[in-house]
Amino acid sequence: MILPIHPKQPQDRLIQRVVSELRGGAVIGYPTETIYGIGCDITNKKGIQRIHAIKQMGREKLLAFVCSDLSHISEYARVSDFAYRVMKHLVPGPYTFVLPASRAVPKILETRRKTVGIRVPEHPIPANVVRELGEPIVSTSAIPVGGDLPFNDAGEMDRHYGNQLDLIIDGGPCGLVPSTVLDLTGPEVIIVRQGKGPTEDLLV
Repeated sequence: MILPIHPKQPQDRLIQRVVSELRGGAVIGYPTETIYGIGCDITNKKGIQRIHAIKQMGREKLLAFVCSDLSHISEYARVSDFAYRVMKHLVPGPYTFVLPASRAVPKILETRRKTVGIRVPEHPIPANVVRELGEPIVSTSAIPVGGDLPFNDAGEMDRHYGNQLDLIIDGGPCGLVPSTVLDLTGPEVIIVRQGKGPTEDLLV
């Protein structure tokens, strides 16, 4: 099912509908300021397993999740003073931060390094959904298995994923460049993946 939502001024009743679907166990497709994502409520173990199956990925593959702000991040990750200073200048925005996981993170989302990937998107739709939901949503890119480029609109996602997703939010076209991934587990920034977010000032 495709649900159109205004990308800049999301309608409250439609955001509430998405939240209700997530609380009911839905796996959804949704837009961000980078590319479309696939996700579910972070507490939805079966949903997370479905995402692994949809993307044909093993447990060792990092699934990131979306938080609402820096305070929300601190509930799910151990944030050093250094990491906080870096993130303070970059959120919300097109960055995914690799951080040490806190005890609040479900084991199914932890890597062997006990780290997690966390985003605070600038796009109003996921930002409002997470805020209303009150907890993070899992996030992985809508890049088809074996493909190089992500789907960047709801119609493409619907044609490819069909009944694998319970709901696809149509927030208009997104880009084709994923988020920049920054490892903040140590004393300096490590660029894991260069994506949409600029990094020049981070390495000075």
